[in-house]
Amino acid sequence: MRSQKRSASALFQRFPAISATPRSLLAAILSFTCILSLTIELPASAAIPAAAKDKKPKTDPALKGLPITELSPDEAILHALNRLAYGPRPGDVERVRQMGLAKWIEQQLNPNSIDDKAMEARLQDYPTLRLSTAKLIDQYPQPKQAEKQAEKQAQAQTKQEQRRADAAAETVSRDTQAAQGQAAGGGDAEATQQSAANAKPEMSDAPAPMKQEQPKGNPAANGGRKRDVLGGGDPNNVPPAIADDSKRPQRVVAELGMAKVTRAIYSERQLQQVMDDFWFNHFNVFAGKGEDRYYLTSYERDVIEPHALGKFKDLVTATAKSPAMLFYLDNFLSADPRAAQRQAAERAMRQQRRRGRFVWPPRPPANPQQAKKNERGLNENYGRELMELHTLGVDGGYTQKDVTEVARCFTGWTIDKPRQYADFKFDDKLHDPDPKIVLGKKIHAGGMKDGEQVIDLLAHHPSTAKFISTKLARRFVSDNPPPALVNRMARTFQSSDGDIRAVLKTMIWSPEFWSRESYHAKIKTPFELVISAVRALGTDVDTPMPLVQWVGRIGEPLYQCQPPTGYADKADAWVNTGALLNRLNYSLALAGNKMRGARTDVPSLLGLDSSADPKTALDRAVQVFLGGQAGPTTVETLEKQLDNPQVLQAKLDDPRKQVDLGVVAGLVLGAPEFQRR
Repeated sequence: MRSQKRSASALFQRFPAISATPRSLLAAILSFTCILSLTIELPASAAIPAAAKDKKPKTDPALKGLPITELSPDEAILHALNRLAYGPRPGDVERVRQMGLAKWIEQQLNPNSIDDKAMEARLQDYPTLRLSTAKLIDQYPQPKQAEKQAEKQAQAQTKQEQRRADAAAETVSRDTQAAQGQAAGGGDAEATQQSAANAKPEMSDAPAPMKQEQPKGNPAANGGRKRDVLGGGDPNNVPPAIADDSKRPQRVVAELGMAKVTRAIYSERQLQQVMDDFWFNHFNVFAGKGEDRYYLTSYERDVIEPHALGKFKDLVTATAKSPAMLFYLDNFLSADPRAAQRQAAERAMRQQRRRGRFVWPPRPPANPQQAKKNERGLNENYGRELMELHTLGVDGGYTQKDVTEVARCFTGWTIDKPRQYADFKFDDKLHDPDPKIVLGKKIHAGGMKDGEQVIDLLAHHPSTAKFISTKLARRFVSDNPPPALVNRMARTFQSSDGDIRAVLKTMIWSPEFWSRESYHAKIKTPFELVISAVRALGTDVDTPMPLVQWVGRIGEPLYQCQPPTGYADKADAWVNTGALLNRLNYSLALAGNKMRGARTDVPSLLGLDSSADPKTALDRAVQVFLGGQAGPTTVETLEKQLDNPQVLQAKLDDPRKQVDLGVVAGLVLGAPEFQRR
């Protein structure tokens, strides 16, 4: 006990800021409990009483058709809502029970059968989601681009004014000549009027200057601090890119983040949202790399979402052709090193044909240094990540030679006008036309088909089936999924031609998915924690940006993962003192209505009568948010806080006490059991 006190004291010394308020002290104490609970390797069922583990639940109509033998009906429904969705909302458990769990799962596996118009209406607030990449680049230009546009418009205005001045001078000249002609013996006044009339259309031919919004504020707010919008500072502060409804490029990614949070909270197609997040992380693209901030909207909307439950080969092909991936992994720059020589030889032959039989002196050679500078070579980034991260896995049986050969196959896969249209383009002039050998197979289909042949080879490789099945099982079952389950999923992957929906069905209809060992075996990522807390409280969110910022503050800024590996999906990546403190402070802020643009009605969930008795309030919060399952250490720690003035909203000597239900709910949402899913 003494050592535990010393550890808590050390925790306060490490984080001196948390001792500022009694509420912060509560967060620190409970975070210490969380660390002890989460970092020690215990069975997932440690918090479940022994009697509950030994008792086999009776077959329930709600569980019909599913291989569930170790979980009670409520546990099974909660398990499904925590794994195949972002957690239950008030009333969801009963709704799924009435529908039948198997039927709910089937609906989630077929998201187009679910009406989601209410959520889609919320997305109308984000206009960038519906724009093409070309329009995003045009309407949300980088500061330098905005300056160039302003300079072009100023030049156009100068030319227009010059034409007006020239026309006016011409009119004056003609008037003078006409006046001189009349003085000399008469003239035609109508000629002067006609000249003036002809001058007007000439002046109006120039385009009218467009209104251009100039960059304002300090330069850092216009793009210097790339992570401010999605992952830094006080979540209740309004980022400049959002506050003034600006046309800054940061707004494009900010709206992506707000839309992602909105979908996760309100969409009825929950499994679709979970799979969108899974595949975006698998085929990660970093928003902070140059033009990718403009490409991500189409990447998520047109590449990831339509293929999330389809054929894996189609998904890989779509990502390979996406400007977002081509730019992120530099494949748009990759070319056969001999391409420049071939193009020079072709130009020489064309010139020779045009000259015919006449012998003309050859043109002087171009600057060799400049020519060498402009040459493009082979880039292996995409070839390596395609095999290591997207398909085969790091132990998939490929060699460095295979990486080079795959890179050769994808030469010429590039972007047409990256800063204007940013469309996929295959440039045959940059492609390596020679045969290649990948994983012992000859690739020589020709042109763009070389890359497509590689994708087909990799998508049907046994190592890919095992690697993708392992990642899916790790996401949905446990950090170390059972090998037997992974093998069955891999067999389904191969027999179904990489049908993602079929692989998920094999996993969901397996005993391992519903085992006691899998129940509460996963630690929620920051995004999952933020969304599940909002859903558990039934919070009404008008402004999702603070939630986006909280995700970043806890450690997972959206669209900001720089390495192509994506964010980790194991507990050790998310369990540390600072992150747990932020998780607890987030829960307290959300449940206590301290979050801008979010309104939570805790009394309606716990009952107004519970506000008179802290023990009753705590028991109901544990029942509502944890399904009544809280470990002894958690209960003991929470009960010790019930006499705290922050919980009772009164001085210690005040005979009348009113329980702050928001604090009680926030503390329970910060408990170790809620950190698991």
